[in-house]
Amino acid sequence: MAIKILSVDDEADMEMLITQRFRRQIRDKNFEFIFASNGSEALEKLEENKDVRLVLSDINMPEMDGLTFLSKLNDQNNPYLKAVMVSAFNDMDNIRTAMNRGAFDFVTKPINFDDLEITINKTIRHVEMLVNSQKEHDQLVAIQNDINIAQEIQQAMLPKTFPPFPHRTDFDLHAFLKAAKLVGGDLFDYFLMDENRLFFLIGDVSDKGIPASLFMAITKAIFKSHFSNKNCEAIADEVYQINSFLSADNQSMMFVTAFVAILDLTTGVVEYVDAGHEPPLIIRRNNEVEVLKKKGGLALCIDGEFPYVSSTFVLEPGDTLFTYTDGVPDANNHTGERFGIERVKKILIEETVSAAPRHINETVLKEIQAFIGDNAQFDDITALTLHYAG
Repeated sequence: MAIKILSVDDEADMEMLITQRFRRQIRDKNFEFIFASNGSEALEKLEENKDVRLVLSDINMPEMDGLTFLSKLNDQNNPYLKAVMVSAFNDMDNIRTAMNRGAFDFVTKPINFDDLEITINKTIRHVEMLVNSQKEHDQLVAIQNDINIAQEIQQAMLPKTFPPFPHRTDFDLHAFLKAAKLVGGDLFDYFLMDENRLFFLIGDVSDKGIPASLFMAITKAIFKSHFSNKNCEAIADEVYQINSFLSADNQSMMFVTAFVAILDLTTGVVEYVDAGHEPPLIIRRNNEVEVLKKKGGLALCIDGEFPYVSSTFVLEPGDTLFTYTDGVPDANNHTGERFGIERVKKILIEETVSAAPRHINETVLKEIQAFIGDNAQFDDITALTLHYAG
């Protein structure tokens, strides 16, 4: 698209000289010139042509001189419209006044058209830089708005009412997700399948940011759909079906580690399927912390035909289960030191078995953030803590 240039000059031959000099640029539709003989006419032309980007204006003109016109031009507050003033070589006082009033540049009469072309091209490059900068800014604002919306959607998908089942005294749980970016790839969920069975899940998508958050949302929704169905099959069979579905069209090559479990609230037996996730910790009622010797399986979305199997362990009344993503032990400080699982175990021991799941999680997160300090959080940090009272 041609750059529109308004030439304002009362000399009758100026239009002919400019048209002749820039005939190639006009022919190639690089430049489009509009002409006016004074400031008043120029303002009318600008009103008719809102997309003018450059004004070449003489200073000494009848009706409305160039300096008055320049002041009127400034009143429009258009950052993408630049003025180059034209005056006699010895008229430096007016040229200086024009520059002080916001003119971008100036050329002197008699006009050296080589110099004028350089000045025009320089001014146009500046205007294009401003336009492109604004476009990039607008794009960033739009992206930021989209990310904010994505964050709101993701957070809305996660359970956030605690305690989640205030009428139940046989168990309590709490979970949180602290994303490394505005949105993350970690996930958790929990719900009562019936009066005696609690489903809970924690997972970690292999990527971060918006792609991971989309995959996280899909994964969480599919688990919810399968396990909230009263006719759902055995836990290993359901995980097998979910893995097959997620693997079917996984062009992004993401994968998800997950710990999927069902707690029998009458017996304390936890049946679980491990899909390559971090081993949970159990705070036993004697205040010892035990690392679950889980029977691990492959992360979801790597092999759509992987034969998942379930295993069990028992929570005794008074025991607390701490599940987490790798962002907990892998958090590091400015020296590169990892937070590590031993620090987590130490916190759990110090909190004692009487601590509520919410307090445990808040303490763990607080200690991690203190450990990280000013270092940037590079991975999502998520934990789900379950206390079984029996």
